[in-house]
Amino acid sequence: MNIYVDQDICQGHTICSMVAPDLFQLRDEDGHAYAIDGDVPAELEGVAREAILSCPERAIVEVFEHAIQES
Repeated sequence: MNIYVDQDICQGHTICSMVAPDLFQLRDEDGHAYAIDGDVPAELEGVAREAILSCPERAIVEVFEHAIQES
């Protein structure tokens, strides 16, 4: 599972970092979240999905492997 936070959508509610502090941190300059490492370990996939669902802006995106195309 891979995730990222869409910075154009994130409003800095901080819910993801509260739900999954091992996966998300907040930027000092604007308080917006970012994924510490986009590659989520298998044991943290459940909490990652919880963070995705808890984001009021739906700014956390799960990247599916089949969506990644090589140029």
